[in-house]
Amino acid sequence: MTDMIATLSTKKENRLGKVLEHASGDKRFKILEAHMKKHQFKHDALIEVLHKAQELFGFLEEDLLLFIAHKLKLPASRVYGVATFYHFFTLKPKGQHTCVVCMGTACYVKGADKVLAAIEEKTGIKAGETTEDNQLSLLTARCIGACGIAPAVVYDGTVTPRQTPQTALDRVKGWTSHGN
Repeated sequence: MTDMIATLSTKKENRLGKVLEHASGDKRFKILEAHMKKHQFKHDALIEVLHKAQELFGFLEEDLLLFIAHKLKLPASRVYGVATFYHFFTLKPKGQHTCVVCMGTACYVKGADKVLAAIEEKTGIKAGETTEDNQLSLLTARCIGACGIAPAVVYDGTVTPRQTPQTALDRVKGWTSHGN
């Protein structure tokens, strides 16, 4: 058992060394570290630091979370836990285009589930995933507050009213290699 713990500790140390070495040549890490310094490397600045990291890198990959944990002197599990708890943070790169299907009660009752199913079938991805070509990220929202125009879908930040499976497919057509 002791050997296993020592092996895991060594792997973590080796990985951290590689992360820190990689970080030394990337200007974004320097900007992120300056942001942490502005917050005096305080533990309670974790959410602000994660926001800045996602702004700089586009998403929060494992090595980036490990870097943040090291710099803020926090356990990696805590940093990962916060990053996965809040829906704003993403651990995977987002696609060039985004499609957010509202799954609130009004939208669901008016067919949002069918809209989502049609997009999933056509693109070959599930909600929360990005196509292999990184062209489309398919997301869902609990409610976007547009109940009067249900079912609503947000395409690249634009709320679109009264969507049907066909109008949704027409809109995402061409955004992926599956768009034909």
